[in-house]
Amino acid sequence: MDFDGSLSPIIERPEDARALPEAVTQLGRLAAGLGLVGIVSGRPVEFLARHVPVAGLTYAGLYGIERCTDGVRSVDPRVEPYLDAVAAATSDARERLPGELVEPKAGVSVTLHWRPSPERAGAVTTVAEELARRHGLALLRTRMAVELRPPIGVDKGDATRALVEGFEVGAFAGDDTGDLPAFAALTAAVDAGALGEAVRIGVHSPEAPPELVTCVDVLVDGPAGLAALFARVADEIA
Repeated sequence: MDFDGSLSPIIERPEDARALPEAVTQLGRLAAGLGLVGIVSGRPVEFLARHVPVAGLTYAGLYGIERCTDGVRSVDPRVEPYLDAVAAATSDARERLPGELVEPKAGVSVTLHWRPSPERAGAVTTVAEELARRHGLALLRTRMAVELRPPIGVDKGDATRALVEGFEVGAFAGDDTGDLPAFAALTAAVDAGALGEAVRIGVHSPEAPPELVTCVDVLVDGPAGLAALFARVADEIA
């Protein structure tokens, strides 16, 4: 499952986001009873592991660029040639934007936000586009933010595909545009015979993209609804 908007309510300051306590409790129950339970997020794995400290959980951070299993972190080796460019873009962004709008992510990418200052949306987007061109980085547009990252073509679909490999049934829960590739990856895995069944869980909110409703099998109401669904599944497998 996703983190922001799925386990944690969307809030103004990204650094203040926290998973609902009930969601964390239910994840512990699921991790004890299922083959694999993981979070696939745009957050760094260090943040995920610190704020969702559930034994047995797998963390895929930065849309799959990072992964942490059993406390061991690994990074896609293809990002190495771009680390200096990410550092330079981060420094340039801090010179041109207020500090609270610039979120470095483990030295591997940097996200520029405008949720705290919606009137800056155009300015932040312009800065992001200019810095991406200058430093040879890719842009990933998310909800009220844009991320500058190595141009290596990794998204939540790739991360989800890797995590469900070898299983008969897979599921993913998410709320935003960045989660759509994960839903598509599950669909493709079933079509290819790699998965027997898949369940695509949409986490609804007023900011949910229109496509979310049309590409999921189950729709829950916000993080509280997802936590309640987790509780039902945990009860069934107990």
